[in-house]
Amino acid sequence: MNLIFDLFFPKRCVGCGKFDTYFCQDCVRNIKQEDLVCPKCEKPAVGGATHPICRRPYGLDGLWSLGIYQDSLRSAIKKLKYKWVKELAEVLVDITLVYWAKYQPFVLDQIKKDGGQGWVVVPVPLFWWRENSRGYNQSAEIDKLLASKLGLEYGEYLKRTRHTKSQARLKSDERHKNIRGAFELDSRFRGNDRLGNVLLIDDVWTTGSTLRECCYILKRSGAKKVWALTLAR
Repeated sequence: MNLIFDLFFPKRCVGCGKFDTYFCQDCVRNIKQEDLVCPKCEKPAVGGATHPICRRPYGLDGLWSLGIYQDSLRSAIKKLKYKWVKELAEVLVDITLVYWAKYQPFVLDQIKKDGGQGWVVVPVPLFWWRENSRGYNQSAEIDKLLASKLGLEYGEYLKRTRHTKSQARLKSDERHKNIRGAFELDSRFRGNDRLGNVLLIDDVWTTGSTLRECCYILKRSGAKKVWALTLAR
């Protein structure tokens, strides 16, 4: 079946169009990275950890992003999000783990220090009809693969309670209002003491409104640490 599919829909690099791969090594090397930033003030922060002065009881403990939302990485995320190219999820996860192995981010150090115990990988949920229309949740696909490769628990702890406008179409000051109160802890996990530390994953960090709101719900529900991981910002 895969051979027939590849014959009619051959793999092409999302960056340069080269055949036989979704992301060629030249385009991977061209992913632009900048200094990691504090998720609260968005100023440079060592390892992406939240500055001590920026820490809040229900705020994110750190933010790590693979690269800047442009060029080949931007194309890859758009195809993953809207074109149902699910194989791209595994490619992007593998690229992320290669970077982690090379640069050893703080969040990986913390996970390794704990032996992976007490950490759960959680996706940012889509509203049900949007997920049905796409056929899958791109964040969930990435989360499942990452959890499996890191040997961590995966859990869909969050539930989106209402449909919201696309954040990409809103101004910065409108995004927080749009997303406020849009999430809750799934009823299956209420009163569950297994939440522990969370690796919260989404595709793009723009203003951070969505991830901050998810973090608020998770910490109000008992999460100790919440690190955000995105493919781009």
